[in-house]
Amino acid sequence: MAMEAEDIEKLIRTRFPKAAITITDLAGDGNHYAAEVIDESFKGMNRVQQQRAVYAALKGKMDGAQGELHALALTTKAPE
Repeated sequence: MAMEAEDIEKLIRTRFPKAAITITDLAGDGNHYAAEVIDESFKGMNRVQQQRAVYAALKGKMDGAQGELHALALTTKAPE
């Protein structure tokens, strides 16, 4: 089952309401996306911690073969 870019953004925005979020559908199939999330809360966190926080916001949508979201190329950073 595919996801819409808007649904991915809503899930991320729930956890990061003031973030700058860009979602790109990489293959046009609703299963392969790229996301850039820039948020103040990432200051002091390493990249792995930042990405884990974003994946947690997806609430299991990427879990296993039955996940609604197959692939998400994730870029995270704090604002400069």
